[in-house]
Amino acid sequence: MRSNHLLVAVAALALAGCTASKKNDSKEPAIATLGSEPLSTTEFKYVYEKNNGGNQDAYTQQSVTDYLELYTNFKLKVLEAESRGLDTTTAFKRELEGYKEQLALPYLTENSVTDQLVREAYDRLKQEVNASHILITLDPDAAPQDTLAAYNRVMELRKRAQAGEDFAKLAKEHSQDPSAAENGGNLGYFTAMQMVYPFENAAYKTEPGQLSMPVRTRFGYHLIKVHDKRNARGEVKVAHIMVRATPGMPKADSLAAKQRVDAIYKRVQRNENWDKLTAEFSEDDNTASNGGELPWFGTGRMIPSFEEAAFALQKEGETAKPVLTPYGWHIIKLLEKRGLPPYEDMEQNLRNKVAKDSRSELNKTLFLKRIRQENNFAEVTAAKTTAFSKATDELLKGTWTYNENDKALKTTLFTIQGKPYTIADFYTYAKENQRPRTTGTAEYAMTLLYDNFVNKSLLDYERANLENKHADYRMLVREYHDGILLFQLMDEKVWSKAVEDSVGLKAYFEANKEKYKWGERADAIVISAANKDLLKAAQEQLEKRRYPVKTAKIPDVMFENGKATLTKDGIAQLNELAELLNEMPNTSLDINGHADAREDAASKELAQKRAQAVAAYLQQEGISEDQLKINSLGKTKQAGPDKTETGRRRNRRVSFTLYSSDLSTLADNLNAGNPLAVQISEKKFQKGENKAVDAVEWKIGTYTTQLNGREYLVIINKVLQPGYKQLNEVRGVAISDYQNYLEEQWVKQLREKYPVTVNKEEVERLIK
Repeated sequence: MRSNHLLVAVAALALAGCTASKKNDSKEPAIATLGSEPLSTTEFKYVYEKNNGGNQDAYTQQSVTDYLELYTNFKLKVLEAESRGLDTTTAFKRELEGYKEQLALPYLTENSVTDQLVREAYDRLKQEVNASHILITLDPDAAPQDTLAAYNRVMELRKRAQAGEDFAKLAKEHSQDPSAAENGGNLGYFTAMQMVYPFENAAYKTEPGQLSMPVRTRFGYHLIKVHDKRNARGEVKVAHIMVRATPGMPKADSLAAKQRVDAIYKRVQRNENWDKLTAEFSEDDNTASNGGELPWFGTGRMIPSFEEAAFALQKEGETAKPVLTPYGWHIIKLLEKRGLPPYEDMEQNLRNKVAKDSRSELNKTLFLKRIRQENNFAEVTAAKTTAFSKATDELLKGTWTYNENDKALKTTLFTIQGKPYTIADFYTYAKENQRPRTTGTAEYAMTLLYDNFVNKSLLDYERANLENKHADYRMLVREYHDGILLFQLMDEKVWSKAVEDSVGLKAYFEANKEKYKWGERADAIVISAANKDLLKAAQEQLEKRRYPVKTAKIPDVMFENGKATLTKDGIAQLNELAELLNEMPNTSLDINGHADAREDAASKELAQKRAQAVAAYLQQEGISEDQLKINSLGKTKQAGPDKTETGRRRNRRVSFTLYSSDLSTLADNLNAGNPLAVQISEKKFQKGENKAVDAVEWKIGTYTTQLNGREYLVIINKVLQPGYKQLNEVRGVAISDYQNYLEEQWVKQLREKYPVTVNKEEVERLIK
């Protein structure tokens, strides 16, 4: 609930827009005054333009006046939050810092390079490459001698491949990619954004049949052989019918889902109306009403199994066999195929991917180069030499430290916009970020740490000064500042209060009962069946309201010969059974006592005692006596050829039959041979809620009708006249209305505390 309210608060930021500073410049014209706090015309004009600039009625008297009212209410809440010091708490500062980190990202990049990378990615998406590779692994920060050794090894393999040796054989024998032993290094077809950027770059620049030069990625050195290039598959549009089946669901439910989808698929193959089948059976609520139609998608946009099945379809109207995904079973129908969408349609999505892709490293390198210049980075060579002179082999062990009394620590190592960074600053960073290394020299390890420290210092400085360099970033930060405060106070004054104030909610509900009324309703049972025989069978069994749960397999509880005392194993089984019954409402249990034919003549009495012992234990575990029925079966004849002691022991037992009064259980039993045979629902229906109920006369009685090729039985038990709803029936809606009421009352209080004065001259000037 809180997350939904956060979305509301963020939506309210549309009112806030971006304010340039926390306090308005008193010299600026004010369009309104809140208490003693002026609201500048400049600020209001900015947020108004941001949210209304494209509207046809923008800058009309009504539009400006209405928006000023909304924005004033927003600013009153923020003003109240600040007056209570909510912007000074540790939690607030921590949350704002988190948002600032996210908001800063677009400003910590090289936009011109991003533009080039996005365009390049789009052009490459028009093509797919089939390639193999050999990998020689290497750490990203490996020592120079290790890097050279790996490079030379790849070059040697390249010479052997060029000389005619089989590439797949070389990959199996030498590649350090674990999958190479199975696939000979073959990666199949791929397109842009699916491989790390240096690898993708080399693959696209290498002609079919050719070998690349060694390519360095974060995994090591690759030798790539390109086999083929083809036009990309583009995008596909499909419809689907879905039957839910999730990983880890009970085996019986999983089997039932598979049977259900297979039954639907048979009807699809018989060319039954697709839209009707979708409306009747698809469990994708978002698409069931529109024929199961999904938006266009291309490679990498869907679950792989779904995607492959969709692209494998060739003719419009063709359907694939049921496909399993983590969401369930899908029957997929091809509607249309098309090529790659226009660049304009894909640009933003590609920008998001480029920001997370390995090609962003290129962007980062150029960005760091730029801010070095902009922020006047200046290095002191002598100080750097002094700092590096203290590198020892302890760096290779990750245990290096330094003398904190060394006078050289105060020496400036470099400056950023005149701000000094000392050897002490660097050593502190190096000590905290060193790690053990198996190769390389101490001086090389120190060099890596120094380069990372410089880059981090540059980025930190740039981030800390973004609000000074970029007005739009400063405005965005203020927007989130106000939004967090708004959320905190709205939660206290409105959202949580409406949920927790049960007395206030009830009083509000009673005072506004006219808003919460039922129309005419029918208390009814609706049975939908594939044919009249099934409908008749369902009607005959309906009266029982006690249906065996055939999917429940409850193990027998065993007893010792001649005894009715529960064993340790028996008690453990009954604990599990009690837990099951407590989790399944509307169930009852037959407890069937058995006795071995070899036991004494009073075996029926013994069987009775065993059943009673089981019932007593279940009642002790919280199961109601009304849920239990005892059956004594007495002596049980030995069945079949098994006349061993083990066979006879099977009759010293108590067995169980589980029943349910839920009509869904009746439907499950009738659907044993066909998962689509019968569907049953029982509830109070309003007009327009069920087509079958709407199709019959609303009077007490039993009716039959036909819809979409299925037989329906509608039993109307009662027709309920319009009346007032109970609070528990509309609690969610009532809480929402109560929240609106609380907010209105709160705003009235704020306007009394901070009187609002509107400068009509500024309003008129804005309209003109």
